[in-house]
Amino acid sequence: MGKLIFKKQISQFIKLLGLSLIVTIISGCQSMGFFRDNNDNLVSQMPSPPMIQSKVESIEAHKFELTGEQTMIGTLAVMDIRETDTFSDIARHFGLGYNDISVANPTISPWTPLVGSRILLPLQFILPDAPHKGIVLNLANKRLFYYPKQQPNNVYTFPVGIGRQGWNTPMGLTNIVAKKANPTWIVPESIHREHAEKGDSLPSIVPAGPNNPLGLYAMQLGFPRYLIHGTNKPYGIGMQVSHGCVQLYPEDIEVLFKKATEGMSVRIIHQPYLTAWNQNMLYLEANEPIQKWAHEKLTLKKQLLKQLKAISSTKNVSIDWRRVDDVIKKSDGIPTPILENSPDISSLMTSAIVLEHPEHLYKQPMVEDIKDSDWSILVASFNNEFEAQKMAAVLNHQGPIIPSRKVKKDSSYQVIAGPFKNKKEVNSIAKRIKMDFEMDVKPLKPITPVN
Repeated sequence: MGKLIFKKQISQFIKLLGLSLIVTIISGCQSMGFFRDNNDNLVSQMPSPPMIQSKVESIEAHKFELTGEQTMIGTLAVMDIRETDTFSDIARHFGLGYNDISVANPTISPWTPLVGSRILLPLQFILPDAPHKGIVLNLANKRLFYYPKQQPNNVYTFPVGIGRQGWNTPMGLTNIVAKKANPTWIVPESIHREHAEKGDSLPSIVPAGPNNPLGLYAMQLGFPRYLIHGTNKPYGIGMQVSHGCVQLYPEDIEVLFKKATEGMSVRIIHQPYLTAWNQNMLYLEANEPIQKWAHEKLTLKKQLLKQLKAISSTKNVSIDWRRVDDVIKKSDGIPTPILENSPDISSLMTSAIVLEHPEHLYKQPMVEDIKDSDWSILVASFNNEFEAQKMAAVLNHQGPIIPSRKVKKDSSYQVIAGPFKNKKEVNSIAKRIKMDFEMDVKPLKPITPVN
């Protein structure tokens, strides 16, 4: 199976997940002379200036204390890539969604980043323009903000996955009407039909466990049939992949589930453009409107410009309108100063916190070796090592994981999935790969038969 076929399959996969990776390059995201772009092409680049800060071991990603009228939280950070890193692993470790990290680092391949590349961790956020009460969810940047009643000066923030086109997450003010740990999933008829069209059949009820897409915790909203819940597919956080529900990383929903109460308000909004004052500087955070509101982008931009003109007049400040236009074009989710003579993105990168790479990224897939007595699957063969690595990385981030690795075979590279216990498990995995990637695979029997 060759390069063109794989590119078509990955393109279909990316399209399914609702990713948008075509964004403007941010200067300073690399510390090496070369990088691989999203098509794994090697591209030259001038080395970025050396960072003089000392590295720190950790950074706050979820809980922040608010002072006075503060509306921007967090800080930017950078970290150097190590072997086996992927955007999904880095994003989850640092409390980011896939969207956060992919649009902030458009020149780096998400599944096969070049070792030594310096990656930006956009851990700075502008609070939505909404009451600081209960849960506020901004669909535009796929991020949830929780304001605890018992801690009025604190805010928690978590990345989320939301409904894809055709299954959009509803907007408006509602509340939490029920909470359930270890929930069962009663499969809606509409999802039954969707799977049936692909040749797959679902049971009427899916019990709690690794195959339950609700994860370990679920909170029913006042909007009928909509939930805030965990997931068994954490790679989808920061994407439009659900059937309308709001998904959180398993570790994040556990925190929110324990803190949230029945009756708590939940306000769901769509604000792609956010502004904030911080240390006498005006910042603009721009996000690409989600697909449902893409046709209103010009209207949303006009509303923003009207708001900024009012700020300019009221505060008697001069706004760099060219900078504003550039920030909107990039829509990279990074709060950027927009007053005249304010620091540019390169300056922000230079002053970002430099993080030590953790010894292990949280829940990074660990693939076991395949023994002679194990079943396995030949997924595909490639002439290009990086495409084979990309396919293996994508499979390793399925939910549940499909353990995979690239293996050199003569002049090509194979992607082998496994180990698996028996033929039944192999057939189940083969069905999943066919459903998700439209690929036919080859089961590999154990070299040494099991007694």
